[in-house]
Amino acid sequence: MKKKILLWILGIVGVLVIGGGIYAYTLYSKVSNTLEAVQQPLNREKSEKREDNVDLKSQTPISILMLGADERADEVGRSDTLLVITLNPRTKSMKMVSIPRDTYTEIVGKGKSDKINHAYAFGGIDMSVNTVENFLNIPIDYYIEVNMAGFKDIVDAVGGVDVVNDLDFSLAGHHFAKGPIHLNGEEALVYSRMRKQDPRGDFGRQMRQRQIIKAVIQKGAKFDSLANFGDILGAIQRNVKTNLSQDDMFRIQQDYAAARNETEEIQIEGTGGIAADGIWYYHVSEETRQQLSQKLRQHLELK
Repeated sequence: MKKKILLWILGIVGVLVIGGGIYAYTLYSKVSNTLEAVQQPLNREKSEKREDNVDLKSQTPISILMLGADERADEVGRSDTLLVITLNPRTKSMKMVSIPRDTYTEIVGKGKSDKINHAYAFGGIDMSVNTVENFLNIPIDYYIEVNMAGFKDIVDAVGGVDVVNDLDFSLAGHHFAKGPIHLNGEEALVYSRMRKQDPRGDFGRQMRQRQIIKAVIQKGAKFDSLANFGDILGAIQRNVKTNLSQDDMFRIQQDYAAARNETEEIQIEGTGGIAADGIWYYHVSEETRQQLSQKLRQHLELK
């Protein structure tokens, strides 16, 4: 079950990318070492979905694929969490799209269609990025990949997170009352895991995952939230990979932070069922996919 709740750990990286930049500048040397260690470029110069290169100095609207991977020593693992974030600093807005991991689509570079999260197992981050680009018909400018190890320590290091729970439930020895609640690392794990008690099923779980991401980003925007900054950097260095350079991150902190002030969470509508091969897939209609693509392209100010 743990691999189902990777999404919210990605929010920690949001602290560095779109959260509070003050600490990053104050502790520049420590951050520099960490960011250099986690950088891993994609096997390309730029997305084929863009005519021009991204120019962060000109505040070009950008997209980030946040991917949670369940990697193990003896296997590549799968990306059981896929979240696309688009940032437009000109309109000061952000869109967050959760892609269901069982979404049936073309796996670019594999010559077949399958669950979208299998792209990572087949071809790592490069195939995942290409497949998501093809599914949404937008460029993926940057990615942030996070392994599940250490996520509880990260949440605890920022002092926990605050969310508004819309469903009273109990799970794994924890009770989550309806209304505003504060969660530590272990509680956030359980909160994000719950699916079976929610009449919305996986969509309810995705909503709670997005809640955690937003909460961590908001917490990171506060000057006093990173008392254990060294612990956070250590966890990030062990569990994060990204093609964002140090300069990219600081530029985004400086010029794109206001985009988080207006956030739209987008749920991809579709239908699920067991196919002839006996496997359960989530199908998104072409009309729905095109409507979503158009919305994101407009937010990215693409032609």
